[in-house]
Amino acid sequence: MSAASTTLPSVSLAARARWPWAAYGLLTPSAIFLLAFTYWPVLLVVLNSLTVTGFHGVAHWGLDNFGRLFADDHFGAAVRNNIVYAIGTIAPSLVLALGFALGLKDTTRFSSALRTAIALPMLIPLVAAASLFVFIFLPSAGLLDYYLGRFGLSETNWLGDPSLALGSIIAITIWKNTGYYMLFFLAGLAGIPQDLLDAAKIDGARPWQRFRHITLPLLGPTISFVLIVALLNVLTQVDHVIVMTQGGPSDSTSMLLFYIYQQAHQNYDVGLASAATVMSVGVLFALSVLSLRSLERGIHHEV
Repeated sequence: MSAASTTLPSVSLAARARWPWAAYGLLTPSAIFLLAFTYWPVLLVVLNSLTVTGFHGVAHWGLDNFGRLFADDHFGAAVRNNIVYAIGTIAPSLVLALGFALGLKDTTRFSSALRTAIALPMLIPLVAAASLFVFIFLPSAGLLDYYLGRFGLSETNWLGDPSLALGSIIAITIWKNTGYYMLFFLAGLAGIPQDLLDAAKIDGARPWQRFRHITLPLLGPTISFVLIVALLNVLTQVDHVIVMTQGGPSDSTSMLLFYIYQQAHQNYDVGLASAATVMSVGVLFALSVLSLRSLERGIHHEV
């Protein structure tokens, strides 16, 4: 190859000076949409949470919205329900997803069919899934009561009983999210070197020991990532509550996002809804930071 063919084409100083402006021009549309639909709404929510409107429509700055928020019994019930909902959905969903991933990590026709069946609920929109479960949970006429009646059990008002309604919401969430989390665990298991497991097996390590000392530590980053996704789902999934229970009965299924929806769109109290949004996002941000730090430590440990 000749020297002339390897020489890079010369670029004038004027053309080089135009490059940054061309880059800015290409990035401008994305920046406009990012500002208009991400940062401006966030700023508007923060401003609304700090804006207090008096009886005569006179607005002033202050923290009165947060004071009203913490004094509201409905907000306290929503927080308690969200905590129970988080504990009741995240732990079982992750345990089931990890168990299914461990049992179906070897690719065969049978395991592929089971993977598809378990992951199928994630393809169903949450509103459609909630409508389906409303029919299943119908007292006396629903599928669940029909089959329980064959065992001599009496009919149950699953969505109308305050002691059972939140458990019914938790059940549909576990059914909906387990297959989704399983896909992440399958990807994490595929990244674990088989040589390590084989060497441990040769050394006499039992299945539980191999899982405890090899598989689980190497799945640490995956578990942290799935935990972040699960936390986001806990605070952002509200469609099934609106379709199935409307937060009832007696606020037994009201959660933070439904409380925000109720204050903003039913009570038209923008200040209270904005204050609740700021609190929810703040808690979610703190939990996400903790999970991300755990994820980083797991990655460094793996390296």
